[in-house]
Parts: sequence; C-alpha cells; structure tokens
Amino acid sequence: MARTPKPGTPARGTTTGRPIMVLLDLLGRRWAMRVIWELHKKPLTFRELQAACGGISPTILNTRVAELREADIVAQDGAGYSLTAEGQRLLKELLGLHEWAERWAKRKT
Repeated sequence: MARTPKPGTPARGTTTGRPIMVLLDLLGRRWAMRVIWELHKKPLTFRELQAACGGISPTILNTRVAELREADIVAQDGAGYSLTAEGQRLLKELLGLHEWAERWAKRKT
C-alpha cells in the first residue's frame, strides 16, 4: 500500500512536501474525491459507501478510507464513515473550484 501523503514529506509532484502539492497527491488518488463527495450529506457504512461509489473494489475503498482517515478528512464511528470538520472545510473549498470549473466550461464551449 502506498503511504499517505503528509505535508513536509515528498509526494507526487513535489520533493519539498509543499502542502498544496501533497493535498493534490492525496485527492488525485483514484476514488478519493468520490469518497469525499459521497460522504457530504450523511455518514455511511462501509457497504453503503461502496454502493454509493458504484464499482469500487473493497480493497481500494479500504485503502482510500484509511488514507483519508489518516489525513483527518474522514472519521469512523458507530454510524459509519463521515467527513471530519476538516473534511467539511475541504469540501467547501472544493465547491468553489467546482463553481470556477462550471464558469470555465461555459467560456470554452
């Protein structure tokens, strides 16, 4: 299993470990963004999250959830998996990127 990227340590795209590059490495991993998105409304059990992601293998889902938990973006409790306060803040920032992308797409079409 690949190690979870951490600020200050080398990651894809950076040898210095700049936080933005480390975050982009983490979020750029297959299924990471989908897991975050599927948890934006309510906590989900592992099976519910797997079904919501449609097609993700349990091994990959387990790896992504472990990485996102280690990064303090996702937490696990009795209700299942949910976004942490930091995960909610990240989602809010990502929604700003979504809005930008929508405006950009309209200019390019």
